[in-house]
Amino acid sequence: MTSFEGESEVGAQGLRPGSRQSSSRYSEAKLRLQVIGRALDTALQIEQLSPAALAYIGDAVYELYIRTYYLLPPRRLADYHNQVVAQVRAESQAACLQVLEPHLTQQEREVVRRGRNAATGRPRRLAPELYQQATSLETLIGYLYLQNPPRLNQLLEKLSFEQTFSKP
Repeated sequence: MTSFEGESEVGAQGLRPGSRQSSSRYSEAKLRLQVIGRALDTALQIEQLSPAALAYIGDAVYELYIRTYYLLPPRRLADYHNQVVAQVRAESQAACLQVLEPHLTQQEREVVRRGRNAATGRPRRLAPELYQQATSLETLIGYLYLQNPPRLNQLLEKLSFEQTFSKP
């Protein structure tokens, strides 16, 4: 695996890519977010996207990251699914945003604010604040995916996801 310039060489498990331990679940499954064939080729176009559009792409990127994170070691599909669903729930996303907030730049905080203010509808089972925080996280992820993938990787590495299913 290659690293982005300026990206931490140590993953969430304290493992260095390229070391003998790099075959661990985290090192192997870590998603390198790269924009391939970027349709939006200028920062101005990205800045003009609505928070809802950024949250739309951020939702997909976050779920793909989580799916990749849990891919190793091999498990039953039902185990993968249960673990991913637990992490992509609004409650979990809101908690992730709270972990990331101290590490955000002023520009990233502004993107989060825009995402929070754009969150209008919500599922009945959720408090409006949780839904706003989850949407804010998705907006931030979408923005960074398009604007600064290395920074997105840097922030995602600050999150730790618990393994709650049993060993195979």
